[in-house]
Amino acid sequence: MTFLAFPPILLGAVACNDKKADVKPNVILIVADDLGLGDVSCYGCQTIKTPNIDSLAHNGLMLRNGYSTSATSTPSRYGIFTGVYPWRNPEAKILPGDAPLLIDPQMPTWPKMMQDEGYATAAIGKWHLGMGRGETDWNKPLEPSGNAVGFDYTNLIPATVDRVPTVYVENGLVVGLDPNDPIEVDYNTNFPGEKDALSNPELVELGWHHGHNNSVINGIPRIGFMKGGEKARWNDYEMADYFLGKVKSFIDRNKNRPFYLYYGLHQPHVPRTPATRFAGSTNLGPRGDVILEADWCVGQVMRQLDSLNILDNTIVIFTSDNGAVLQDGYLDQAEELAKEHGHDPKGGLRGGKYSLFDGGTHVPFIIFWKGHIKPAVSDAYLCQADLYPTVGEMLGAQVPDSLDGQSLPKVFLGRDLKKGRQHQILEAKSKLALRNGHYVLIPPYVGKKFHASGNELGNLDHYTLYDLSLDREQRTDIAEKEPELLEKMKSLFTSLAGDYYHSGFEDGKDTERK
Repeated sequence: MTFLAFPPILLGAVACNDKKADVKPNVILIVADDLGLGDVSCYGCQTIKTPNIDSLAHNGLMLRNGYSTSATSTPSRYGIFTGVYPWRNPEAKILPGDAPLLIDPQMPTWPKMMQDEGYATAAIGKWHLGMGRGETDWNKPLEPSGNAVGFDYTNLIPATVDRVPTVYVENGLVVGLDPNDPIEVDYNTNFPGEKDALSNPELVELGWHHGHNNSVINGIPRIGFMKGGEKARWNDYEMADYFLGKVKSFIDRNKNRPFYLYYGLHQPHVPRTPATRFAGSTNLGPRGDVILEADWCVGQVMRQLDSLNILDNTIVIFTSDNGAVLQDGYLDQAEELAKEHGHDPKGGLRGGKYSLFDGGTHVPFIIFWKGHIKPAVSDAYLCQADLYPTVGEMLGAQVPDSLDGQSLPKVFLGRDLKKGRQHQILEAKSKLALRNGHYVLIPPYVGKKFHASGNELGNLDHYTLYDLSLDREQRTDIAEKEPELLEKMKSLFTSLAGDYYHSGFEDGKDTERK
């Protein structure tokens, strides 16, 4: 693997604003969990108001063609931190809570690059990229942990909020663990004498719809079985405040040096458990309430940056790991209330989380840098995998030449509002599609048509071709009308991903539901 070293174009941008040319900007990446375009008011949502996220958009760069690398969370985050398409790694699928670390510690990553550039680095919140080497013993230091991929400090959820173990892991150690009450985790079989949602439904306070009927913790049935660790278990309703506190502490500790912070929001992923002060704050039930809670968290971070006088030297990137989903395993009335009040979390897109259709990977994507990025709405195409090489070029850092992410500083800084990258291989549940310009090609796949959530998966028995400039909802297949274009798209898809494409992909045992 070779590396590219770019001259630092960023420093010119800093100097032109009368700042010292050797000052490096802080970088904060905020990634929401399952937030759709239609969940954010700056993208047109009328049923929820998100003033703090909107403020980033109105005072920064709001991308209308921002994409994740995958329609699910583990592979999406893999693409963000490595700059590599997740489908190139056969293990980059939605992981259980006891999975080993997915990113090879020897692999170049965005946070490692930031460390090399002198940044303090941290990952706080939702992780879902595995920990340890497999057969995890939660009662010992977890090696390698998230720290091994470039983070000086980590405080993380091992997987998702609906999976065991329901504990925080700080720098590879379970927080608050009592050695006399060791943790045991199993994703196949419950422990003798332990209760679960099926055998003891009276323990369940939040009803389950599909896939969530194992251990019941805090009245919430989870995926997987857990025994022990009573004192270490998190309080679902206090999670937002817990992680926000860790974020604020990290920023305060590093206010006098450049820092890189990944803040993984857990909202609006299931189970949706807003703090008491947010419960009932919308007419969309818990899902709407936790979106407001997440928006509040964003506002708290921005207020802290302002109070520390480092707001104008901090790049804030806000996005989501994948598209939206309503019914994702619990009976929380998300579907019913959205229908009643006319809320479309997909923002008019087809598909959503898990889907090859545009709603799977077309996500909110906002870049804010006070005094350096002029407020604008951009139609340029940017993928989350592009963040690593783009920030690298802006800093004059070494970046591997083998990345799938592209360096697009003009897009990032709002100087190119039209074009950006030309094409991208999209991924959903190990299946691939191609976006090239404003056209999308979905190859044929064998498999069910809908996920248990109700979202369309995009498994069709023939090649389909859509023109997003005329058909945002992907309802008109133009493959037969445009045979030459179809062949060109197929040829490009084959050249980019032919070795990885298999029309016989099956969904298989869908043990994940998130």
